[in-house]
Amino acid sequence: MAIFLTGATGYLGSYIAAGMLSGHRDSLNLLVRANSEQEARERLWQSLQLHLAFPEFHEYLATRIRIFRGDLTNEGFGLSEEEYNALVDTSDSIIHCAASLNRKSEKQCLNVNLRGSLEVIQLARRAQERHGLRRYSHVSTVAVAGHRQDETVREDEAIDWARSDYDPYARTKKFCEHMVRRLLPDVSRTIFRPAIVLGDGRKPETTQFDMVQAFSVLAGLPFLPLRPEDKIDIVPADYVGKAIVTIHQKERPDFGIYHLSSGSDSQTYRELTDALSAAGGWRRPKYVPALGSTFSGTVNHLARRKGNLGRGASLLKVFWPYLVWNTVFDNTRVVSELGGEKPAKFTEYAYPLLKFSRDHKFKYPAKPWPAESAAAVAVPRGAGA
Repeated sequence: MAIFLTGATGYLGSYIAAGMLSGHRDSLNLLVRANSEQEARERLWQSLQLHLAFPEFHEYLATRIRIFRGDLTNEGFGLSEEEYNALVDTSDSIIHCAASLNRKSEKQCLNVNLRGSLEVIQLARRAQERHGLRRYSHVSTVAVAGHRQDETVREDEAIDWARSDYDPYARTKKFCEHMVRRLLPDVSRTIFRPAIVLGDGRKPETTQFDMVQAFSVLAGLPFLPLRPEDKIDIVPADYVGKAIVTIHQKERPDFGIYHLSSGSDSQTYRELTDALSAAGGWRRPKYVPALGSTFSGTVNHLARRKGNLGRGASLLKVFWPYLVWNTVFDNTRVVSELGGEKPAKFTEYAYPLLKFSRDHKFKYPAKPWPAESAAAVAVPRGAGA
């Protein structure tokens, strides 16, 4: 039997896949969108090389990974009847991590987040009916809390259907949680809500740059239209991945919902800029909150331009509501589950992350599939199941 994981070729999904492979013995059923087996393997390698050397990855591929080439938004993932039944029959738990993070596209969020989640839930129902499902873990987001201001939000208080949502991403993810609860009432379920996932607390390398680019723009401004004592809830990806892997593998987690966040330890903008200024030898910015509306209008205007300036402005436009809401998400549950371990503070790794990203022009220096290994990867489909 195996764990069915969606989103393994994505940023957070790669942490979950690597954590399962290196820290546990379970096999993995991975849904990968690709036109060929080799393309699927190369997509996985692009994602997992942040965590694994190629020989180790290749060994896992041959012994513990089964690739199912399909698309989350197609009925039955677009798999043949034989493949779909094999996926159902060999999956004893599910971690649904795949999602569209496109906060501007209602269409993409509806297709990937809603239709895709429904397909995964339907597979979970079939697995539960055939042989029983050990656990269904759903990776959501703290953005399901909707419009907030100057709050500390606990897990059971986050969903409030009377509140408006900031964007299609938050709206569809909130409804995905609703579907999980209503359609899998007899399955052991765990909901994970990461806060702003940014970087890795142990190393500067990252493969996800959108939020880093937004912060890079802010870090270069002499004036910041923010309140300096506002907190921003940032959590490193390695902590989020560890929490999901650890709790999913527990026989009986203490709770059904977890905020994967920095909680009350979230740092203020002043703490972040002071740390970055000290590390980089930069001049500290001045805070002028009264410029907020002017800044927002300027960002909206610049977002229409092409090039790096337009790209950075577009990212700031998308993330701006989450930068000024001064809301943190209580994390006492996950800290307790991890034996008291808290996430690394952003100031501990922010400068190395920013330097790495700028040095590599916000693109991960991915290694190609080793040419000498091409003939050695004729792994039969289904190996390791």
